[in-house]
Amino acid sequence: MDGGSPAGARIDRTVTSGTFSLDGQTFDVDNNVWVLGDDTECVVFDAPHDVAAITELIAGRTVVAILATHAHDDHVRAAPALAEVTGAPVLLHPADLPLWRFTHPDRDPDGSLADGQVIEVAGTRLEVLHTPGHAPGACCFHVPELGAVFTGDTLFQGGPGATGRSFSDFGVIVASIRDRLLTLPERTVVHTGHGGSTTIGAEAPHLQEWIRRGH
Repeated sequence: MDGGSPAGARIDRTVTSGTFSLDGQTFDVDNNVWVLGDDTECVVFDAPHDVAAITELIAGRTVVAILATHAHDDHVRAAPALAEVTGAPVLLHPADLPLWRFTHPDRDPDGSLADGQVIEVAGTRLEVLHTPGHAPGACCFHVPELGAVFTGDTLFQGGPGATGRSFSDFGVIVASIRDRLLTLPERTVVHTGHGGSTTIGAEAPHLQEWIRRGH
């Protein structure tokens, strides 16, 4: 368990291992899977490699939605199988449908994510922030009550997500981080798609360094 609130909502995490493939290259990766909810219901952020590990983390709760931060295969490979097991809809920003179809050409997501959309689970509100750059439909999920934001591969400890592959753009990701994430309260905990968590306050002073290095 990584955190909680007086209302009983908490954040749980597991790490799953597999591969990421794009542009003819394949890499081994470890992905965070975050679950937000209480003892009764929850949402899952991303469904990378291992359905069994994710269902163990869910622990019998009702899954309100499987929320895709973006559609790279290491974030959505297990999404249809997890939806089958849980009965939950897979939600994805429509700008990422081309990436989704690389992995799941015969199965569309069950619904869409949109900037400003509010999702409620366990008495807690999540706001969808469309943050393109790493992928066209990349989204982050801000949870003000918990002082947390789930950033997928948009913002990591140490800077922006990678933008050297198809469907990505460094200038766009920098604008997304500057305008949508670094404007959040400094104490907001950043839960990332890979690696350790950080805070907005820890990352904000380094924006110009990231721009200068250009990646």
